[in-house]
Amino acid sequence: MRLLLVDGHYYVYRSYHAILSLNNSRGEPTNAIFGFVKTVRKMLKDLRPDLAAIFWDQGLPQKRLTLQPGYKQQRAAMPDKMVSQLDYIRSFCSAMGLQSIEKPDTEADDLMACYAVAARNAGIESILATNDKDLFQLVDGLIKVYSTNKADLRNPKDSHSLLGATDVLEKWGVPPENIVEVLALTGDAVDNISGIEGIGQKTAMSLIQQFTTVENLLANLDLVASLKIREKLNANREQIQQNRKMVALELDHSIQIPLEELVIVPDYAKYLAGLRDCEFKSLLAEVQQEADKAVLIQSELF
Repeated sequence: MRLLLVDGHYYVYRSYHAILSLNNSRGEPTNAIFGFVKTVRKMLKDLRPDLAAIFWDQGLPQKRLTLQPGYKQQRAAMPDKMVSQLDYIRSFCSAMGLQSIEKPDTEADDLMACYAVAARNAGIESILATNDKDLFQLVDGLIKVYSTNKADLRNPKDSHSLLGATDVLEKWGVPPENIVEVLALTGDAVDNISGIEGIGQKTAMSLIQQFTTVENLLANLDLVASLKIREKLNANREQIQQNRKMVALELDHSIQIPLEELVIVPDYAKYLAGLRDCEFKSLLAEVQQEADKAVLIQSELF
């Protein structure tokens, strides 16, 4: 069994910026819709999952905002032309047979993590389609990350890569479970989490390779070879400990929709109607063929 977990807003943003201009005959923007549907269809083709869900951010966790009020506050508001396409995208998720999962004041990566852990406990493989650094800490034998980043491709002709524990170790210099320790030192500029000045990723990786955790590092500063680094760490103890809490995934959220209910069952009537409305002619032809094939298979079964 294989479960696909998709970071919805990441792929909406990615699609919106990848296709600069696309409108239907009514002048309505459709670039994010087209890119999102194409991208998810490719994932389904590449991975052939048995189960799948799309996860959406719905506000920020109070716990993180209490620790660091500036968390993600530097991010620009979503463009109006992207906002206007979100309802259509959500509708297409349903039409493609994919459940949408969200929770108030909760980020998608935390919910994705909870589902991946639940799937692992059930012996189900999970594929995380995301660009979120935090989720790399989960990677193991049953949890992998789906990446289309060129730097992650093993072969120039590949269109995607599934990153396992060995790939994460090569990419980060530490095992997946220690990535949060590196981020506690470097911070994460994307999320407005400040790192320790003068400690870049290479230095952080080297320190965590030696001490494994920031807790062990801070308890043994006398063993840090560089006096300058030692002083920086000592002066920023509170920030480091706070960062460690910020980048830890929240794994205590309940599973809203049971894993067995995430079976992919497209609603072809809704799917085709949406494609016609958006005027996606090539996609419409593809999905019509799929719908015809599904009807044929169904008739043969019964």
